Amino acid sequence: MISIIVKELPEVWEYIISRNLSNQYRKVKELLKKWEFKSIDFKLRQPKKYKVYQFRINKKYRWFWIFRDTDSFWKIFIVTEISDHQDF
Repeated sequence: MISIIVKELPEVWEYIISRNLSNQYRKVKELLKKWEFKSIDFKLRQPKKYKVYQFRINKKYRWFWIFRDTDSFWKIFIVTEISDHQDF
């Protein structure tokens, strides 16, 4: 079985707390660990060559991350930003 590790940059946690998104974020994080991508609106952002992905936290906020494949047993998702998707 493949295990997933989710890491956040320190500024991401500051953003989560300041917007009161911690409960919603934790729920999405658990869905990710269970490989339930459909319910969190998984997408590869443009331009695709940068390999930045997004998940939906709620209708307003998106979680942007990069994927690091370490070996066959571990998959690491590094959350680089959480933002109001209208900012882009």
